[in-house]
Amino acid sequence: MTMRVLFAARDTLWTDWAPALTRLAPEMELIRADDQADPASIDAIVFAPGGPVSDLSPYVNARLVQSLWAGVERIVTNPTLTQPLARMVDPGLARGMAEFCTGWCLRAHLGMDAYAQDGVWRHDLSPPLADARRITILGMGELGRSVSAMLGGIGFRLTGVSASARPVPGVEVLGPGDLRQALSGAEILVNLLPDTPQTRNLLDADRLSWLPRGAWLINPGRGTVLDEAALMASIEAGHLAHAVLDVFRTEPLPPDHPFWSEPRITVTPHIAAHTRPETAAPVAIDNIRRALDGRPVLHLVDRRKGY
Repeated sequence: MTMRVLFAARDTLWTDWAPALTRLAPEMELIRADDQADPASIDAIVFAPGGPVSDLSPYVNARLVQSLWAGVERIVTNPTLTQPLARMVDPGLARGMAEFCTGWCLRAHLGMDAYAQDGVWRHDLSPPLADARRITILGMGELGRSVSAMLGGIGFRLTGVSASARPVPGVEVLGPGDLRQALSGAEILVNLLPDTPQTRNLLDADRLSWLPRGAWLINPGRGTVLDEAALMASIEAGHLAHAVLDVFRTEPLPPDHPFWSEPRITVTPHIAAHTRPETAAPVAIDNIRRALDGRPVLHLVDRRKGY
């Protein structure tokens, strides 16, 4: 049986995604949003914000909206969304996030920035071994577990904060009520929390002050979690040693933003983890088949929580 799937994403994504999706599902007719297909004939929707489709209400027979991205905050708030929504859990994205976080954690742990090429022999700066360094991860979902597995493999002592406090091997998992405990022991803090009403401005001046003096902050999660003015104040006061920021409230980050000129802040342009068609397409096709067959869909979004 042919399944009709609408590709509701920017035209620039079609070139990479269409071959990856159709190769896995020869029974699928993948339809571009500008092909003016009858909305009632669409069985499922592959969706990314910023494309030509924003009104989902005409697609009355679509059994699933499959997000191309892990973050769904720009979809779940769409008032026309009545279909089940699944977020993307891409093994390639999770691996990319783990590699990004591990790389920057090692930079912080090893004190790489101290070895300036200025002729000074700094023999007294040898770092401790990883098992003497405490890293706290905010958010222990798919990405948090992937990051913790890689960091734990190196030997770091790990604390995680999770809304569910679900156990994770090799991680001391705490609930939101223990946030102060988790932050006060974090020599390196990695934020992987989603953007929800509960997480916005979570890392404000008060909570940043709970971090030990000299701590590093690595934020590849969501820019809304961080109070930017509070971060600048903490950096300028010498409380936080460094921040690595990959996500921001405004993207691209404006050229005149003070983050660019602060040497103790490293800006990366939202590249911590990409959704890769070659690893994500199997997830999307499997979920669409599940929805059309009446089987349980993976990674369904809880709209009350926003993720």
